Amino acid sequence: MVTEEKCPRCGFLIRKHRNPVPTVDIIIEYEDQGLVLIERAHPPHGWALPGGFVDYGEALEAAAVREAREETGLAVTLLGQFHTYSDPQRDPRQHTITTVYVAQGAGSPQAADDARRLAVFAPEALPQTLAFDHARILADYLAVRPQWLAKLKKSS
Repeated sequence: MVTEEKCPRCGFLIRKHRNPVPTVDIIIEYEDQGLVLIERAHPPHGWALPGGFVDYGEALEAAAVREAREETGLAVTLLGQFHTYSDPQRDPRQHTITTVYVAQGAGSPQAADDARRLAVFAPEALPQTLAFDHARILADYLAVRPQWLAKLKKSS
């Protein structure tokens, strides 16, 4: 979508593109205990995958590693890109496109940055209230999780 704004000084019409904002989300497999989720400190509230906005000039993979460390304190090894989700309604704040990564977490998990709390959940005991479209993302992942766990075992 292209919009035009008039320069307040000279009146020149400036064309601007309005594009979706790129984000990353990380499905972190923590040891043999389960999946790491954070409870968001800021709206929209609820439990969520660690993740966030990609900085200008930053690769998606670097953003995923950075966001995981900022929100969970964990060092992650990315196992691969899982899927991209682009429903314009997935984030009530604005149109975002997220690329989801699967990762193995190492270290001592601690809530930090935008996370109020952190917990490791067994896949069969995920919280009822998940932010954004994370319930869908996790359902999609759990349908193919055995293949990802096999990949995890091969990389260990």
